[in-house]
This record gives sequence, C-alpha cells and structure tokens, in this order.
Amino acid sequence: MYAPIEPYETGTLKVSDIHTLYYEISGNKDGSPVIFLHGGPGGGCDEKDRSFFDPSQYKIILLDQRGAGKSTPTASLEENTTWDLVKDIERLRERLGIDKWHVFGGSWGSTLSLAYAQSHPDRVKTMVLRGIFTLRKSELRFFYQDGASHLFPEAWEEFIAPIPEPERQDIVTAYHAQLNAADDETRLRAARAWTKWEMTTSKLYVDPAQVAEAEENDFANAFARIENHYFVNDGFMRDGQLLEKQEIDKIRHIPCVVVQGRYDVICPATTAYALKKVWPEITLHIVPDAGHSSREPGTAKLLVKATDEFAHI
Repeated sequence: MYAPIEPYETGTLKVSDIHTLYYEISGNKDGSPVIFLHGGPGGGCDEKDRSFFDPSQYKIILLDQRGAGKSTPTASLEENTTWDLVKDIERLRERLGIDKWHVFGGSWGSTLSLAYAQSHPDRVKTMVLRGIFTLRKSELRFFYQDGASHLFPEAWEEFIAPIPEPERQDIVTAYHAQLNAADDETRLRAARAWTKWEMTTSKLYVDPAQVAEAEENDFANAFARIENHYFVNDGFMRDGQLLEKQEIDKIRHIPCVVVQGRYDVICPATTAYALKKVWPEITLHIVPDAGHSSREPGTAKLLVKATDEFAHI
C-alpha cells in the first residue's frame, strides 16, 4: 500500500433534513477521480483507506455513509437505505463536478458499488471490489446463523450470549430488538457483542487490535445498529437482485477486478464465484492465504495492483 497522506480538502454534504455526510479528498487534484465506498454498512472510512491508491495518479475521495464515521447524526437509521446511499454518491459526484469516476469497495462496499454502478452505469469508469457481498439470505444465514459458527465456536458462544435461548433461531432479528432497546446499557452491550463477532472473524489470523475496536462504544453503536438495520430489511433489495442477469447486463462493459480471500468467513468465496459465473468478463483473484480484511498482505497487494492498472483509464 502507498505511504500515508493527508486530505487537501474536507467537506460536508447535506443530503436530507436529517443527514449530513462527511467527505474528504486527497492525492492529485488533477488526477483520475476514485470514490472509496466503505464497509459495514456503518463502518465509516479510515485514514489508511487512502493508501490503496497512487496519490500521484488519483484524486482520492472518501465518503462516510449515512450514520457512519464523521457523518451526522451518528448511528441514525432514519432515511437510511441502500437507495438513499446510491443517491448520496450521485449527489457527491455532482457536487465535485466529476463526469465519471472509478469505484472501489469491499464487503458492504462491494454491495454498494454494484448497486451504484447498476443505477448509474454511465458514471463508472472501472470497479475494484473485494470480499463480495450481495446480501442474499443465504449469505446472512451463513455468518449470523449457521456456518461461521462452526469455525469460530468460542467466539460464536460469546456472540449469542446476550440473546435468550428461545430467540436464537433468528439471531439477526433477536439482535434487532436489543440494538434498538430503550436503555443504553442493553443497546451498547449488544452493539459491542455484534461488532466483536465481526472483528474476531475478519482475518485469517485473529487480530487483537481489530477485536479491540468493538470496545469503542461510538464505533460499535453505529456499526452494529446500521448493519443490523440493513440486514433485517434484506438490504432493501430483492433476494439476489445484484446478481440478476438484467442488472449485470447494465454493467457488463465496465472493467472490474475482484479480490477475494479464500478463507473469508464473513463474505465467503462462493458469492464472488457466483458473481464470476453471471459476469465472466470480470477478473477474479482468490487469495490463498487471506480472510476477509482488505489489509491482509496478499489482498492489499492485489488491490493496489488493480488500482495501479486502472489509473490511466
């Protein structure tokens, strides 16, 4: 990854009576524009996200989605859907006077990248995606009900501990009640447990520093509440919508590189493979020694290689 840099511009974009979004721009003012779409939903951007791009070649734009990161109000679920976020990305493009840009997204960011590109295919130059997630019921069931639990049994036991045993046949719905509870203690305990489960399972080798993020109440509250809100609502999409032929046909012409960890248990490789089957024109790299995180060495190397190759398109 490239050396750390600082933004040369930061700003806010009011997108509704409720939501004001934070964005920043770094790199080359005259470079090829790229929009970074963070994960979660609710994860927010990190300063390290700038480093996937050559700052001499790219105008690097980071956007905190509704309720996430530095956008306000934090953790807000009102007027917060996939299609609200798609409209927000377009508003930012128009605000910045950009005709077409590159789109980069991992995990939920890959979901949003696909939804945005399918909505505005004429505005996307290229796509670099990682850890493909299309929010199908089968994907949610694997991570939150019966799948990853077989690989991380001790972490799973900790994850389901806040949920009364009779409610454990639908973990996502049970968590929804607690994450929206009236009292702060219940809500924050659930948020920390939800977030810790994802942080624990995101790398091939568990990273204690990443797990510790779950103890940060503000981050955990936004991350858990917004993720869960999207998941109980099926992403506000038809099941499998992003993989439907008529949707893929809209973006088939866009150059796209996908980087996928072989041992990603949050967004398993089967989804990236399903995308490749309906969109054979993409380049799919499966990293043999990686999990879900964008910053595992093999994954980061391939992501940077892809952005370097697309810089002049």
